[in-house]
Amino acid sequence: MTSTNRRVFLKNTLAGAGAIGLAGTGLFASAKELQKMAYGGSPWLSHYPTYLAIENGLLKKEGIDLRWESFVTGSARLSAMMAGDVDLAGFGSISTMALMARGVKQFYVVGVPENFGKVEGLFVKEGINSIADLKGKTIGTAFASSTHLLVLDLIASSGLTPDKDINVINISGPEIIAAMKSGQIDACAAWTPQFNILSSMPGVKLLADDTSFSLYKEFGTTPGPDLLVVKKSYAESNPEAVKSFIKAYFQSCEVLKNTPEKAVPILKKLTNLSDAEQLQTIKGAEWYTLEQQKDLMAKDGKFVTGLQKLAEMLVTYKQLDSAPKVSDWINPNFI
Repeated sequence: MTSTNRRVFLKNTLAGAGAIGLAGTGLFASAKELQKMAYGGSPWLSHYPTYLAIENGLLKKEGIDLRWESFVTGSARLSAMMAGDVDLAGFGSISTMALMARGVKQFYVVGVPENFGKVEGLFVKEGINSIADLKGKTIGTAFASSTHLLVLDLIASSGLTPDKDINVINISGPEIIAAMKSGQIDACAAWTPQFNILSSMPGVKLLADDTSFSLYKEFGTTPGPDLLVVKKSYAESNPEAVKSFIKAYFQSCEVLKNTPEKAVPILKKLTNLSDAEQLQTIKGAEWYTLEQQKDLMAKDGKFVTGLQKLAEMLVTYKQLDSAPKVSDWINPNFI
């Protein structure tokens, strides 16, 4: 993996030894021996740990020289990974499952960063108090995304039919704010940072967040859980480097979980949120630790079972042609 943001610096006393870190202590190397990686990111939550680990030196301590590559969409990140331009990235499970359903085997799912159920949801104009009140009205959301699935699930759970009872149109995240202000739409589903903007918009209120999603109640599964993904060829060639990255990544998750205020000044540079909005967004997610990954990544566990149910739901709502066996891509060996 290539990367310019994370470097490990060895003191001169170790440089001559050419030490490459021991498992469990990270990679120790001279500057010219740093393990290069490329990471595909964006201002979304699942990328916070990586960005934080670059800026606070956690990756540096693990011997990783990481290059951060920004992408507007998950599909662009996936294309970059398949092309070999990035080695690791955070992805929503819906775009990841789309590749799985096509039989693409060039990647592993190696971790679960957080549960973002309270920073994604459906916003409506004042006077709308239920999904039933949206009959004959228009909802805007980004198609083939977690918010799209949330909208479809909420409509179905209310006994209504998309496009027959409620008009659902495709609007990208950055355009949703303007569409809501202009009156083009009566409601919208969005994630952070648009979630934060909508939360403070006059005449707009949150009707439902991801905790209203049908699979959340039984499996704790949001409409599109975030996943940490690594290119298979890179992982198999550099297993210790991947383990070191994951170690630093989840150390950052611990910072976000336990001392979020320390992360605010750093993450603001990525998200352009205010101090208050940034802190609220961090606290709105449940950040998972490295210790929790063994349960989350268990192939017969609750989380992976929930992902499988999600894949089957995507088929029901005609977002996928067939449901992949999600556990075939789960690889807990780098934890």
